[in-house]
Amino acid sequence: MPDRTTDQQSTFVRAELPADLQGRALLPGDEGYADETSTFNLCADIRPGVVVAAASAFDVQAAVRFAAAGNAPVAALSTGHGLPPVPIGPDAVVVSTRALRGVTVDAEARTARIEAGVRWADAVAEITKYGLAPLNGAAPGVGVVGFVLAGGHSPTLGRAHGFAADHVTEIEVVTADGALRTVTADSDPELFFGLRGGRGNFGIVTAVEIELFPVTTLYAGSVFFPGKSAAAVLNAYRAWVETVPESVSSSVALLRMPDAPFLPDPLRGRQVVSVRISCSDPAVNGPALVEPLRAVTTPLLDTVGEMPYADFAAIHADPPGPIPARDRSGLLRELTAETVDALVAVADETTAPPDLVEIRHLGGAFARPPAVPNAISCRDAAFTLFITTVGGDPEVVGAAQTAALERLRPWSTGMALPSFLSDRDATERGYTPDVHRRLAALKHRVDPANLFRLNHNIRPAA
Repeated sequence: MPDRTTDQQSTFVRAELPADLQGRALLPGDEGYADETSTFNLCADIRPGVVVAAASAFDVQAAVRFAAAGNAPVAALSTGHGLPPVPIGPDAVVVSTRALRGVTVDAEARTARIEAGVRWADAVAEITKYGLAPLNGAAPGVGVVGFVLAGGHSPTLGRAHGFAADHVTEIEVVTADGALRTVTADSDPELFFGLRGGRGNFGIVTAVEIELFPVTTLYAGSVFFPGKSAAAVLNAYRAWVETVPESVSSSVALLRMPDAPFLPDPLRGRQVVSVRISCSDPAVNGPALVEPLRAVTTPLLDTVGEMPYADFAAIHADPPGPIPARDRSGLLRELTAETVDALVAVADETTAPPDLVEIRHLGGAFARPPAVPNAISCRDAAFTLFITTVGGDPEVVGAAQTAALERLRPWSTGMALPSFLSDRDATERGYTPDVHRRLAALKHRVDPANLFRLNHNIRPAA
């Protein structure tokens, strides 16, 4: 983890900071600075010259205007799960949105307005009170707004309804001119297109309105098998996904489990295979659905069963606390017997052993264009691919992960979902060429100075 207590020289001086904030503007060394710049991913090195701890959308406007006046790059920070691809240092302004925690549900309209500091745990807890569910992520600690802006792959309802970005109805955003805009498909179709999938390239979003779905329970959970059965499980899985309805979302993860007390005894310190399943249709016979997978070999642990939607986090059981993780991702056209062999070989790599090698089933609504077009353009893949390594030398880990992607290249589309782009990925991997050109033209219109460049940057182009 970077040491944020060192004496960092900011390029800003206190007298220059916005004076009318409802929140706080903090320089390195100020009390609260370290908390506001802390991240879930401990590999992130985020040490801006000033961090604005926003208490309102007004504060976000003030921070953006301040940055623009000095031509300083500016970025939003909520949870910090991903790694920025460029340094965020003393010349930068970071806006912490963590205090913006409002969730307002309109049960009749089946929508929710969610502010920029809200995490999925809190959003789902509030939304499910009304018998509704969102297209949320796997991890409860991920921020809703960042998830949605990057596209948002839901492992609970995604194959039934598509990407989270497909179901955004309104976005409140501060653009590079410091204006607070409410953007819809009618008010500014092109900006609405780019915000949904273009990540943080077009402004700092302070709130989103999303569609909700009448789902209260899932037949869901994970079936864990010994690591030595990885090939057999993956081959059974590739046959199984050809038979399941769109109401079933699923993934397989090859995992190296830590010897940690929070884990169940059968999993501690072991290599395991986890099949994660979520079925949202109560008419589907859950036990019969899962039986072909359970029959592969004796599970170490089986948590699949009926659960309240509010317990979604139990499906993937992501690490609860901050970790130093590096990852790479991709998209696979198909899952063949040869692909399975390659995945198992990647998981067994010993130079920098991955802690997770995961594929997620796409297709269904993921593959269909949304009612209102957006920037998610990689819809032709069959599976996502995600590789994560916790700790280790960054260069050694990076080389091993690059080699892993190369091993899987015969089945790859060559692209990645925007939400899974890593710090080593070029932005262009997340978009088809025509969509990337469209986003660059939009950037030229709304942020010609490229103020929002501390990200997987889409550079302005006329």
